[in-house]
Amino acid sequence: MKIKIVNRSRHALPQYATPLSAGLDLRANLDEPVVLQPMERRLIPTGLYIALPEGYEAQIRPRSGLAIKHGISLVNSPGTIDADYRGEIGIILINLSAEPFTVNDGERICQMVIARHERAEWEETDCLDDTLRGAGGFGHTGKE
Repeated sequence: MKIKIVNRSRHALPQYATPLSAGLDLRANLDEPVVLQPMERRLIPTGLYIALPEGYEAQIRPRSGLAIKHGISLVNSPGTIDADYRGEIGIILINLSAEPFTVNDGERICQMVIARHERAEWEETDCLDDTLRGAGGFGHTGKE
């Protein structure tokens, strides 16, 4: 699949880290480092703009290495980039650790997964089909 991209960053286009990777690594595009204090969240620019085909979205997900080593995650995970969005891709990072964390220019800050999706069409009804699970939720399937 080919996706149009405008790269206004100082970095190479996003790449898959391995041949079987699902996510492309996105990098921070910063004029100067950004220090995230504990529990602080900031919008980090990437300098990237994309045009997805109809029926596709880009999911923005945390990087597991940043999460386990530094407590860095995304506030809205996964974030969604719709096919009709043409603005710069911005990443909302949050520092969930007890220590300040410095985001440097060019640092890999998240992953982007391109995914196909369907549009739902509602069909109103007065009742739903019965299932074995029924209305059980919030841990219901873990009970015996």
